[in-house]
Amino acid sequence: MTVRRVVPDLRTSAAEENRGFYGLLGFEVVMDHGWITTLASPSFPAAQISLMTHDLTAPVVPELSVEVDDVDAAYAAVLAAGAEIVHPLTDEPWGVRRFFTRDPDGRVINVLSHRS
Repeated sequence: MTVRRVVPDLRTSAAEENRGFYGLLGFEVVMDHGWITTLASPSFPAAQISLMTHDLTAPVVPELSVEVDDVDAAYAAVLAAGAEIVHPLTDEPWGVRRFFTRDPDGRVINVLSHRS
């Protein structure tokens, strides 16, 4: 399994203000679904931050998103290790397959792959 991207997910009640603030640092909006906005550096697109007011289908806002090349393998590894599953493996309508797990310190991690 290969990690493709890691993005901090920042819970916000001030999405517009945060878009403006991170714009001061050079970030630009690359995705906006209303409840989640992802900002990226135009010169280094893998440098990203997501701003989330809530999660559309999951019970919590994750703290980190990890994109992998094989989310099913990641899910199997997490299950085999006995880690907590916070949101089950799900095909989401916006084109990702994902699940949430909890790390040993209690952080909720969104693990995903984009569907082809």
